[in-house]
Amino acid sequence: MHTGSASALLDRLLATAPAPAWWLVLVTAAAALILVGYRPLWRLTRAAVTVVHEGGHALVALLTGRRLHAITLHTDTSGLTVSSGKPTGLGMILTAAAGYPAPAALGLGYAALLGTGRVTLMLWATLLMLAAVLIKVRNVYGLLTVAVLGALVFGVSWFGTDLLQAGFAYLAAWFLLAAAVRPVVELQRGRRRQPGRTDSDADQLARLTHLPALLWVLFFTVLCLAALVVGGALLLAPVEQLHPLLQR
Repeated sequence: MHTGSASALLDRLLATAPAPAWWLVLVTAAAALILVGYRPLWRLTRAAVTVVHEGGHALVALLTGRRLHAITLHTDTSGLTVSSGKPTGLGMILTAAAGYPAPAALGLGYAALLGTGRVTLMLWATLLMLAAVLIKVRNVYGLLTVAVLGALVFGVSWFGTDLLQAGFAYLAAWFLLAAAVRPVVELQRGRRRQPGRTDSDADQLARLTHLPALLWVLFFTVLCLAALVVGGALLLAPVEQLHPLLQR
């Protein structure tokens, strides 16, 4: 790549978009709540949360020196990340704990980028993350899921208008922040319905740390709610600045 092309690409990535219209921030927030709260839609959109959840396991596994083997995504929106290394210790604990907070952490990161107007950087960073996950996916459904998400993000980032890109970016951030909470609720609900089930992340962490699984569920809940509050404040900042009624 020529120096000029590289410079132009960097300039495009780091370009700042103007503050979005206040109505766009609120509409995308409402749309995200519908995608999370309306069960028929949640059955579809939860697949995106699973991709982030398993990506969180995979990233922390690599950061803690474990060897990442495979990521599998299932049609029931569950997933599995397989890594090898020491079966106990801090690395394994962090890897097991990374899944449920991952959507909240990513949503918070998106909110921080959007707060500085880095819409393009957020979209392209998403493409890189999806490509990294795609490399390790080992089943057909998982490959299709990640590929469809990648095609959607690429289409918006490459062909979409500025308004479409901003709307998609804010919707993605709101969705991840809101959607992070529901799987934790479903986790505890499933544990209550099947008391003998021991394959959840919380139960695995209970065996690794000798702390109650419920404590880990509460830990996930606090992290996800905190990210929702902080990320929501970042995303709503333009509303306070731009809405005429709030300027009085």
